Amino acid sequence: MKHFRCNHCEHVVYFENVTCVSCGRALGFVPQYLRMATFEPADAGASGVGGPSATGTDPASRLWRSKDGGAYRQCANYGIERVCNWMVSAADPNRLCVACRLNETVPDMGVPGNRALWGLMETAKRRLIYTLLAMRLPVQPRGVDPQGGLMFSFMASTPKHQVMTGHDNGHIVINLAEADDAVREKNRKAMGEPYRTLLGHFRHEVGHYYWDRLIAGTELLEQFRALFGDERLDYQEALNRHYEHGAPADWQDRFVSEYATMHPWEDWAETWAHFMHMADTLETAKSLGLVLLPQGTPELSLELNTERRQPLIARTFEEMRDQWIPLTVALNSLTRSMGTGDAYPFVLSTPALEKLAFVHQVVTQRTADPA
Repeated sequence: MKHFRCNHCEHVVYFENVTCVSCGRALGFVPQYLRMATFEPADAGASGVGGPSATGTDPASRLWRSKDGGAYRQCANYGIERVCNWMVSAADPNRLCVACRLNETVPDMGVPGNRALWGLMETAKRRLIYTLLAMRLPVQPRGVDPQGGLMFSFMASTPKHQVMTGHDNGHIVINLAEADDAVREKNRKAMGEPYRTLLGHFRHEVGHYYWDRLIAGTELLEQFRALFGDERLDYQEALNRHYEHGAPADWQDRFVSEYATMHPWEDWAETWAHFMHMADTLETAKSLGLVLLPQGTPELSLELNTERRQPLIARTFEEMRDQWIPLTVALNSLTRSMGTGDAYPFVLSTPALEKLAFVHQVVTQRTADPA
């Protein structure tokens, strides 16, 4: 994700911030411009410090002014629930921002601890939506597009009902327990996964959604089958086989993960998620102006294009790959120096890179499509 600064005092601010720690101005993310901005209540005095002074009983109805004079409201999940920091244009009749209006089901706030877990869910989801918007991919709620829209449900398991994380025709369900670090780490070890994060779940499941939107029934389907296999294979049979026998011993020669070996749909979703990891991390490195000049190993040098208006994704996948390799070597070297495991515990084979290049093709083809 790109680097943000307070547009009042130029201090560094983060994607999740609600106030600038330097000048105290209220902050909000403006999705149509993909930027953080400072706001003051529409009826505030000159300072705009210290929160809204507007009257009214509904915080989500209060108007805020941006530095350029634009009128906004806080998303209802910002002004009321405090689990969001995105803004809604005053002209927009929706009470929820473009990320929160994708929600179908949210956790029961009467259960202790659920609000904190929901907040973590929303943070990961907003990072997902930021990248999708930056890639100019279709992000429409089910209410706007009943057939092809996207919606999320965050649900907790009960003794009578076990919630399974998954995707079904644009409906993504995430088990609330995945927001609990201890539970997720337990699942990571039980499943033998070197990498399991909440954001990774979102990226994987939305990959299934975009397979339906961008590949199914298109001229790309045959190319997909040549790389990933025939998705018409029985899914339940493949699932049973995977959990009974595990991944093939040579899985690293063809796939980005063990789970990707289960079925072509899962191979696509894992590869899609990996591509999003790459795009987001490279954007962060570019935004920070990262340069790598290691002594004695010029092949690991890296100097990224840091023009402000550059696209999120490199023009070719080869360029993206050549940036990614030295960056991951640096990341792993740094985390090992801190005494922790590799930040990037993957080895990409040639077939895996070819699949990632196909994802790049699908995304950039969609971005270039005037429709």
